[in-house]
Amino acid sequence: MRTTQQLSITLPTEMAGLVKSKVACGDYATESEVIRDGLRALMARDRAVEQWLLNQVAPAVDALKADPSSAVTADQVRARLATLHSASRILA
Repeated sequence: MRTTQQLSITLPTEMAGLVKSKVACGDYATESEVIRDGLRALMARDRAVEQWLLNQVAPAVDALKADPSSAVTADQVRARLATLHSASRILA
């Protein structure tokens, strides 16, 4: 049984050129290797986002539901960001 599947893909010219240049300079042996590596990076990013959602976002939402008084308004966030921005401009 085959463990690979052949696909035909169409890329924008700029992306196709990048794939070809990665092979031409010796970073990869084949165009397929470039695409596989890109897909692995995409999968790793997706896993990282999933972990962030599970480990940080969901608990923060649960905490907010448990204690709605801990929430801050959009105006409070803007004021805090303006303060931080002003402080960074003074230091620069």
